[in-house]
Amino acid sequence: MKRGTTLFLKMAVILIGIPILALCIFLVPKIGNFAGELYPDIAYMNTLVVIDMYAAAIPFYFALYQAFKLLGYIDKNQAFSELSVKALKNIRYCAITISTLYLLGMPLYYLLGKRVDPPSFIPMGLVIIFASMVIAVFAAVLQRLLQEAMNIKTENDLTV
Repeated sequence: MKRGTTLFLKMAVILIGIPILALCIFLVPKIGNFAGELYPDIAYMNTLVVIDMYAAAIPFYFALYQAFKLLGYIDKNQAFSELSVKALKNIRYCAITISTLYLLGMPLYYLLGKRVDPPSFIPMGLVIIFASMVIAVFAAVLQRLLQEAMNIKTENDLTV
């Protein structure tokens, strides 16, 4: 693969991370404060919402790092290696973790959605869960295809 293509993808990975970082810095504390204002009788509501969102950001950035490493392996012509399979496995686990964290936080988003006129928190959580599961399935399929290609390559190397 040409280096320019992977360079474009690396830039895309970085550009994906920047808005999420901005959301974590500016929007997540406001959402937490908003949750605390909606439910003043539940003292830990603010903390739970913030913890859930920040906890999901950690595997997100780890998955971006793994994607960046995977593109580096492609640059070094190591795409068909055990390192690539491991990176895809880590991306899959990160996607499952993000989906699980938002699934566990859905009762919080349900409570927020009950008090907000257009219930925007519930669809937002569902979209994140669905997107994470799609990424997990896609990473699993790619991991299996890459493993099969490596097995075929190994068999061909042994027969020659």
